[in-house]
Amino acid sequence: MKCKCALTLDVFDETSEINEGFFLCNNCNLKFPIISKIPILVENLSHFLSNRSSLGGLLFEQSLTKTMKEFIKNIMSKTKKTENDFFLTEKRWTDIYLLNRKSSFYKNIKFHISKIPTKNFVVEYGSSIGIISNTLGLKHKHVFGIDTSFSALLQAKKKSPKNCEYFLADILQNPLGKKKFDLILALNMFELVEPSLLVKTISKQISNGLIFLSDPYDYDRGKNSVKNPLNENEIRETLYQNNFQINKITKNPSKINWNLKINDRTQLNYKVDIILARKFS
Repeated sequence: MKCKCALTLDVFDETSEINEGFFLCNNCNLKFPIISKIPILVENLSHFLSNRSSLGGLLFEQSLTKTMKEFIKNIMSKTKKTENDFFLTEKRWTDIYLLNRKSSFYKNIKFHISKIPTKNFVVEYGSSIGIISNTLGLKHKHVFGIDTSFSALLQAKKKSPKNCEYFLADILQNPLGKKKFDLILALNMFELVEPSLLVKTISKQISNGLIFLSDPYDYDRGKNSVKNPLNENEIRETLYQNNFQINKITKNPSKINWNLKINDRTQLNYKVDIILARKFS
């Protein structure tokens, strides 16, 4: 997080793992709630909920203890609601990804990552419903999934291995502090996070390890579009500038089919590029 201080833990409900409680920053006097086993590492939760009003209601309903319900109620009382409710959009996309979880695209990605030797610490940014993170958890020792969709993370957590943890957080806010990783994945994230910032953030979190990236470079998002989109060649050049060496198999741009079924009448047909690269300390 911003101050990069160690967090302490206050547990309210626990079974085989922590169901509810707080991560506490004694330096900033901030509380980060853990609800339905999902830590919400958002520095300004009120602002985060301002365009996710229905998420606030869900967090209140999911809270098990009076203390947590009062905390969420207090946060919601300070939240200035907007007309947009991104949580409804996030929930819709959770359903879409569930519908497509057995697509050939994910089988292709799983094939590529199956070739990667076992690592100690792995993180996936944009983990969504956990299709890839949960697969990684079957092979690697410690796996973390980061996403901003509470709806998707709830699905991811349902079938996650014990060594796979999920967090709701903004990846650019360094939710896992100064932790270094042996393998970092970011699948189809360039249209959601400024590509150069994403690469720079990842570069700081890996000293001697691998990254696995993919994207269809679909930057047309209206007012939500990133300001500085990068194409497949520019991404590779940016990686070189950040001291990454691209694996020869993915040195040239690729076009992997990703047919994303939206409903019975609509499909999105993408051609996705993948990149495997290594950074040495």
